[in-house]
Amino acid sequence: MGWRRRLRYVALLTVLPIVPALVWWSLRDRVTDPPPVRLEVSLSARELSVVENGEVVRTYSIAVGQPRHPTPTGRFRTGDIVWNPSWRPPDVDWARDETYQPPGAPANPMQGLKIYFQAPDYFIHGTNDPDSIGEAASHGCIRMTASDAIHLARRIIRAGGSVALIITD
Repeated sequence: MGWRRRLRYVALLTVLPIVPALVWWSLRDRVTDPPPVRLEVSLSARELSVVENGEVVRTYSIAVGQPRHPTPTGRFRTGDIVWNPSWRPPDVDWARDETYQPPGAPANPMQGLKIYFQAPDYFIHGTNDPDSIGEAASHGCIRMTASDAIHLARRIIRAGGSVALIITD
């Protein structure tokens, strides 16, 4: 191998590891992760707070589960968001006389959307009973006004589609 060829080979081996570092350096300010977002629910205060970078940026009034049908506590992640859902009565005693409600029907208890957090039974969802907000009125789900639920869902989507959900008494 001639000295010129060796020089090119050494130059290539010297420059090659630098190229990825230069690419990363040039893109580091353009590629940013969305801010960390989590939801915190206080069942006793009947509030859902959106926390971004450690600061509460929005608080919503909510309805929570009745004493006989409590909202579960613990750490969850939000799951699928279903826009304009229908409602099928679950196979439980309290829903025995209820009937299927199509999307948007006034009697549909899930107005606007539902956000899964403990499938298949527990959601955050809009309600057809806005007077229940601030009460222990649901069968375990977290109810919000339809407009608040839609606003929350859009925030979750902007944060990547799934966020931490912490529910405490």
